[in-house]
Amino acid sequence: QVQLVESGGGLVQAGGSLRLSCAASTRTFNLYAMGWFRQAPGKEREFVARISRIGDRTNYADSVKGRFTISRDDAKRTVYLQMNSLKSEDTAVYYCAAAWKGLTNTLPKGDDEYGYWGQGTQVTVSS
Repeated sequence: QVQLVESGGGLVQAGGSLRLSCAASTRTFNLYAMGWFRQAPGKEREFVARISRIGDRTNYADSVKGRFTISRDDAKRTVYLQMNSLKSEDTAVYYCAAAWKGLTNTLPKGDDEYGYWGQGTQVTVSS
């Protein structure tokens, strides 16, 4: 069982920045690809960013490309989401998720590959 705990959310003005963190409980963190998702009120959950097991591959939703950066620190068992130039439409609960990859290094293809999810952290961007 892998526990994921997000932190770093809060209230920020449009144009500002936040860095989200997601700490994992597993010692085999380096065998998981990681992803960030978000869900705004009244909307479906949507993909934001993902990073491969060894951190050499990343992928972003078009809506955040060029503004958000996903990274990981395996020594700290933590994945990060650096969010810059925030917009009001980025307001949502942000969730991190882990997808078991073992020794492969592919990026997860769908939400159903993520077997573990955090409880979420609220990000509110005021305009």
